[in-house]
Amino acid sequence: MASPIKIKFKKNPISRLQKRKTTATQTKKTVSKSSGRIRVDWHQYFMNIASEVATRSTCDRKHVGAVIVRDKTILSTGYNGSVRGLPHCDDAGHMMEDNHCVATIHAESNAIIQAARNGVRLEGADIYVTASPCWNCFKMLANAGVKNIYYGEFYRDDRIFNAAKKLKMYVSEIKLEKN
Repeated sequence: MASPIKIKFKKNPISRLQKRKTTATQTKKTVSKSSGRIRVDWHQYFMNIASEVATRSTCDRKHVGAVIVRDKTILSTGYNGSVRGLPHCDDAGHMMEDNHCVATIHAESNAIIQAARNGVRLEGADIYVTASPCWNCFKMLANAGVKNIYYGEFYRDDRIFNAAKKLKMYVSEIKLEKN
């Protein structure tokens, strides 16, 4: 006859979860009491992943990564790079117009495209991107149903802030951690 299994439950797990909730402007690291290790909050966690995604970028003018998330689940990722099957900017050089490389598809667009290719709905999702969206990417994000935009650094186009306010979208900066 097998011996009964004893299970120990930690007291009050709900209060532990509530302590972890923060807003993007209040991102913080917590230190685990038992191990002493640093644990980042969800916003910083997803921004760190976006930063890692940016390492796949194939346009050396700016490396940008994006992660689209809903309910703390990653739906899609994207980085800036050339059209599939065409040479990368890093290898073939840039196609410049008005001081922009037009050979590059932006990280946000690639994340939306990846979601579409995989049949993933983006309605109500959040995006974490290492640089704030350009105007065209912002319009695509809004039309795809993305509700919150978290960016690591401001990049060029401040029209997104007024448009986001009118659309009741939330846009916030989350500082990128230096490696």
